[in-house]
Amino acid sequence: MKLKTWSFARRNTIKAIFDEFPNSLVIFRRVKYYYFVYTVDWSAIDPPVSRDNLEEMEWLINKELDHSENYRNRKFFKSD
Repeated sequence: MKLKTWSFARRNTIKAIFDEFPNSLVIFRRVKYYYFVYTVDWSAIDPPVSRDNLEEMEWLINKELDHSENYRNRKFFKSD
């Protein structure tokens, strides 16, 4: 999967389009120092979006915005 385009929508929000889902708009919101998928304006023309797809989208947008280290260090991945 590749990130086709992205833009800032408003404060702490980004809109993005990915090559595997060209007709579906993905909205990201910022949490602390990284972005996560907030919602997907899914189009029936595109294939269904799986959880794995969402995680890959999050990784790609955070990598593009140079937040990959923060995304990797989020609480979900930390082990005690």
